Amino acid sequence: MLALIALLSGALFGLGLVVSGMIDPAKVLGFLNLFGAWDPSLVLVMGGALAVFAPGYFLWRKGHSRCVLGSELPRVPAATIDARLVGGALIFGIGWGLAGICPGPAIGLAGSLQWQAGVFIVAMVAGLWLAGRLTAVGGTVGSGKP
Repeated sequence: MLALIALLSGALFGLGLVVSGMIDPAKVLGFLNLFGAWDPSLVLVMGGALAVFAPGYFLWRKGHSRCVLGSELPRVPAATIDARLVGGALIFGIGWGLAGICPGPAIGLAGSLQWQAGVFIVAMVAGLWLAGRLTAVGGTVGSGKP
């Protein structure tokens, strides 16, 4: 049952990305272009996401420990802002700003068979592989170990 709910949730998320235009790199780059022809329409998408997320977050913060389907909600430890987090955020932000694509929309964009999606997915897989190799060697990238 949980797998079906996850599948339906993912499909709904993907449909939302398509309908909102988040899979169109030109639209995303227009949103990120603050000093040129800025396209503010994606602010509505982000506002809609916050409107859906916020009630659940505040219920979780008040101590509710079970989700609607009855399973236990995980308690996430307090986040630590460190060099790895800041570096990863910078790399993600620079890549998103240059390409106008991030992982979720890239999967939706792949369905359109545009070459940009293929290049992005190959680069994403290569980056994940490289991060895994660096973790195996040094135990620092994304491993949670110092």
